[in-house]
Amino acid sequence: QVQLVESGGGLVQPGGSLRLSCAASGNIFSIYNMGWYRQAPGKQRELVAIITRGGSTNYADSVKGRFTISRDDAKNTVYLQMNSLKPEDTAVYYCNADHVQPGRSDGLWGQGTQVTVSS
Repeated sequence: QVQLVESGGGLVQPGGSLRLSCAASGNIFSIYNMGWYRQAPGKQRELVAIITRGGSTNYADSVKGRFTISRDDAKNTVYLQMNSLKPEDTAVYYCNADHVQPGRSDGLWGQGTQVTVSS
């Protein structure tokens, strides 16, 4: 069984920065794509950023130039560096990872971490 645990959320003023981390633990075979999603109150969950096993990245238009996704495969960890934060970035941020093993592939989710951008 593989679990994802996020950390790094909190309250920050507009223009500030936060760094989210998500570590996978357990009986890990191989992790492919890793990504971050977010869900604001009353809205659907949306993709923020994704990074492939090869390091290719893709971002939502709303965060391009402000957020950076990265991964450390030795630690089975994905990061999201968030700069120039805006109030509209306020949401619960969820980590996602594709865990692949012989004969099956599972999409895993973390428990979520709250990010609040407010003065």
